[in-house]
Amino acid sequence: MSTSPLRVYGGVQGDHRRAERRAQLLEAGLDLLGAAGDGPALTVRGACQQAGLATRYFYESFADRDALAAAVYDHVVDHLATTTLEAVTTAGPDERAKVRAGLENIVRTIGQDPRRGRLLFSVSLSSPLLAQRRLDSSRLFAALLGGQAQDFYGITDSPHLELTTHFIVGGLAQALTAWLDGTLLLDERELVERCTEVFLAIAAGFGSAAAEG
Repeated sequence: MSTSPLRVYGGVQGDHRRAERRAQLLEAGLDLLGAAGDGPALTVRGACQQAGLATRYFYESFADRDALAAAVYDHVVDHLATTTLEAVTTAGPDERAKVRAGLENIVRTIGQDPRRGRLLFSVSLSSPLLAQRRLDSSRLFAALLGGQAQDFYGITDSPHLELTTHFIVGGLAQALTAWLDGTLLLDERELVERCTEVFLAIAAGFGSAAAEG
């Protein structure tokens, strides 16, 4: 009689349980990395204690502490990018509705879960690994914005478009950093509205480029 290499516990298969433990560790890593103030540093032991798991379970999903930190950051960015793109895609057909929908999703996501905002934008949370991840995520969001601009305005990719998208993404990141640390005194609605106006003012150049083309 053949036996499955994955045992079943309480009706839940081993791979399922492994995925659940990985999710617990990701949440624990976000708790530690996104903690307010001088929270405890991210360590293998600390993440396991936060997740309520024995240390041996850590290594079935992650090689070390840096691997967990990278996975946490990528998980947060993937969720933000996916939900923002969905919000833009399902918004009304005009550009204001699409811009506002994307910005509302970003601001709401980091506002409702400050851990995510601190992980993505806090200047006090820095390491070579996170610095590289932030650079990579900026490029990702610039590429997504560029793709949306090409589709909406019917323009082609160009260095001008790339410059503009990087400028917008970088400016938004700085604005969100100031908002999260309390130096930019706007509520969520005001932040979204003001950023929408800035986006539309810059995007006017896209419309001009399309008309000239």
